[in-house]
Amino acid sequence: MVFVWCVNGQVATTPPAAKNNTVEELKLKLNEDGSHYLKWTFLNQVWLRYNESNPGTLVMAEPTSQTVDIGLRRTRIQFFGQLSDHVFFYTQFGQNNFNFLSQNAGNRKLQAFFHDALGEYNVWKNNNKLKLGAGLTIANGLSRFSQPSVGTIMTMDVPVFAQATVDQTDEFSRKLSVYARGQLGKLDYRIVLSDPFPITTNGQPVQPISSNATFSQVDHHKQYQGFFSFNFFDQEPHTTPYMTGTYLGKKKILNLEAGFITQPKATWTRETIASDTVYHAMKLWSIALFYDAPLNAEKGTALSAYAGFFDFNFGEGYLRYNGIMNPANGLANGYPSGSQGNAFPMFGTGKVIYTQVGYLMKKDLLGEGYGTLMPYASLMSADFDRLKDHMNVLDIGLNWLMKGHGSKLTLDFQNRPVFGTQGNDLVKTGTCSQVVLQFQISI
Repeated sequence: MVFVWCVNGQVATTPPAAKNNTVEELKLKLNEDGSHYLKWTFLNQVWLRYNESNPGTLVMAEPTSQTVDIGLRRTRIQFFGQLSDHVFFYTQFGQNNFNFLSQNAGNRKLQAFFHDALGEYNVWKNNNKLKLGAGLTIANGLSRFSQPSVGTIMTMDVPVFAQATVDQTDEFSRKLSVYARGQLGKLDYRIVLSDPFPITTNGQPVQPISSNATFSQVDHHKQYQGFFSFNFFDQEPHTTPYMTGTYLGKKKILNLEAGFITQPKATWTRETIASDTVYHAMKLWSIALFYDAPLNAEKGTALSAYAGFFDFNFGEGYLRYNGIMNPANGLANGYPSGSQGNAFPMFGTGKVIYTQVGYLMKKDLLGEGYGTLMPYASLMSADFDRLKDHMNVLDIGLNWLMKGHGSKLTLDFQNRPVFGTQGNDLVKTGTCSQVVLQFQISI
């Protein structure tokens, strides 16, 4: 085995001189040409956040109108490699959403876990037509944002609604699965059979069965998924199942994408205690366009844009609030369940339009060695059956790309709706905002 350093795009078997060169990746060659290798990566995303609390919010049992907190949104270590012409493995270990309230059974130290652990067999040498894999994996259907490469996303955070069962019947969007994925000409595909976790093991209090759909606590059924992307221009990399957020002008991408997730008898309802239990299939699908390409190669400018339509059917009346790294842990009586802190109705039966757009400004805009800027905006616009009013969540932000995705500072402003109960209805009563400053290190 020989250590290899990747220096300014060139391969060397001796360390680069510290004065003139930089080591771009941690990679160990297992053969002469480097086609067999082991590789390590590290990601850390730190948040400093101000949040305007939703009505009724309690923090440590005290009513709180606003919060300021510091947290680790994601801390990850990846270890993967190509062991032969046909065999690949991938593992990822880390933690998520670690702030002052983070705990697991009352112990703040129990947070890190394996996100991914999979093995993959490439059927044909030197092409990606068919890869067969199995293990704990984020290989999913539905959309590119259901399996995002979080270190390369353009917005400060991914549109989490696209990870439709996150921490309900999966482990932070990962499932125990077998899959086939590959590239056939311009078509990228992945077909997945998953064995979802029962809702009773997600570490949260189980919701009682009611007239509104919740995940079933009895019986067990497999989940079927598919995702398909037609690459009109450049093809996207296919090393891992993760999908890139933006290539920062390094590729010319125009994709038409579609995907689905379905599971028989995934949720249940019951009108009254004496009524029969009714089971509902989960049927989710989406269609989208993704564009990410340079505008002026000499200046280094680029445009990134995405527009997608999502149709979610979890069963009648399904609605779930979620707050990312929620800075609150309690709620006064009389407010919608789960609506404390920064939460909003993120998942539900209904339809969602999601779009984002960003502009990469010219290279070295801030001076040589100081990087450039990339402003962006995104909108999640949802029409969920349980909500009396339409819901819009707007994010506007600015990336300072000091060294591409490897070192970047992101300032994000989010405006979200607030809903209150009026009889049996959930109606919009106002909006709240949060401002987040994120520092990302990615190696």
